[in-house]
Amino acid sequence: MARPARLSAVRATPLLGAGLLVALVAAPALAGEVYKWKDAQGVTHYSDAPPAGSNYESREIRHRPGMPAAGEAAAEKPAENSQCTIARSNLETLAGDGPVGVDSDGDGTPDSTMDAQQRADQRALAEASIRANCGENAAS
Repeated sequence: MARPARLSAVRATPLLGAGLLVALVAAPALAGEVYKWKDAQGVTHYSDAPPAGSNYESREIRHRPGMPAAGEAAAEKPAENSQCTIARSNLETLAGDGPVGVDSDGDGTPDSTMDAQQRADQRALAEASIRANCGENAAS
């Protein structure tokens, strides 16, 4: 028996925000030399500056073809809105043939499976969310 798929929820947003924060903090280290060392407790650390009084390894991060070099502006489009990403994922799940579970009590486990009408209603909501959060003509 196929396990019902679950729709992504807005609760994923804090996790996405934490990932973006880590990426922003790590961004300066991507454009030069990176230092790696272990502290007294054996925890590995990475930094763009060498540690004071510790043994460390250093590695130079070089420009890779197809990626902007340090100081160049990236010519790519901005990251997609998290609500847009969730709506697209939900629409993809709803468009599939497999069963879609409904977690009505919020415990993270599906309590029932969507019927055809519920699926159609959720698909319409996902399409509306894509139009609202992903820009013009995004649902096509």
